[in-house]
Amino acid sequence: MAEITLLDGGMGQELVHRAGDKPTPLWSTQIMLDHPGLVTQVHADFFAAGATIATTNSYAIHHDRLTDTPVEGAFSALHQSALYEARTARREHGSGRIAGAIGPLRASYRPDLHPASDVAVPLFAEVAELLAPACDLLICETVASLAHARDILAASVPMGLPVWLALTVDDRDGSKLRSGEPVADAVPVAEEGSASALLINCSAPEAIPAALAALTTSSLPYGAYANGFEQITSDFLENKPTVDSLSARRDFTPVLYADHAMSWIDAGATIVGGCCEVGPAHIAEIARRLKAAGHIIV
Repeated sequence: MAEITLLDGGMGQELVHRAGDKPTPLWSTQIMLDHPGLVTQVHADFFAAGATIATTNSYAIHHDRLTDTPVEGAFSALHQSALYEARTARREHGSGRIAGAIGPLRASYRPDLHPASDVAVPLFAEVAELLAPACDLLICETVASLAHARDILAASVPMGLPVWLALTVDDRDGSKLRSGEPVADAVPVAEEGSASALLINCSAPEAIPAALAALTTSSLPYGAYANGFEQITSDFLENKPTVDSLSARRDFTPVLYADHAMSWIDAGATIVGGCCEVGPAHIAEIARRLKAAGHIIV
C-alpha cells in the first residue's frame, strides 16, 4: 500500500474530440478560444474521475506557436485563460492541485529543433513566471533531450515551486530519450537541476517499464503518464503539425491502460496519470484499481 498521486489525462486530445473541430497548429489553444468553458469542463471531469491534479492547458502556448496567427500578441492573456479554467474547476470541485504545464519549444518530439540555451532559458522562464503565481507546481512536459532538461529546469526552478520533469522516450526503446540519449543520463541532470520529481510522459505505454528502470537510481519520486497513439508518424515530425497526423490505438481501453499504470506502481512509481488519448474513463479506472489495491490517492 502506498500514497499515489493521480494526475489527470490528456487535455489537448480530449478537447479535440469534444469540440469536433478540425485540428489546427494551435491545437488545444484554438479550442480554448473557440469554446469558452470547455477546458473547465474537461478539468472538472478529470477531477470527478479521481484525479488530484489539474494540468493547465498551456502546453502549446509559446511565442513560436503563436507566430503568424491571429493571436500572436495574446501570449500572456492565453496563459491567464488557461489558469482561470483550471482554477475554476478546482474551486467547483473543492480540492486538488494545479500543475502549470510547460511544453517544448518549436515542436514536440523534435530535440533537433530545441534552441540554444541562451534562447531557450529566457523563453521558458517567461512562461514559468506567468504560471507560477497561480499554481502549486510546474510540470515540464515532453522533454526530449538532456539539453532541453537542463534549460527548462534552469528556467523554472527559480520560481520557487516544485518542478516535475517529464521526459519523453523512444517508443521502441524506452531506455532512450527521443534524442537517442540514455534516460539514465537524465537522472543527474534532474537532481543537479533541483527537480522535485522525474516522470515519463507522452510515450507508448509499452516503452515505460524500461524508462522507469532507468530512473530507479534516483532519490526523486518518479512515475509515468503515457499516450494512446499508434505511433509518432513522420508526418507529425514537422514544424507546426496538427494532431490529425496521429492515430489513436484501437485497443486503448480504460482497463488496458489501468493494467499498465498498475504495473508502473508495482515498479515503484508513485505518480501516474495519462497523456494524449487518455480520457476521464481511463483515469476513473485507475482510481478504482488503486483503491481496490489499498493505495491512498493523494
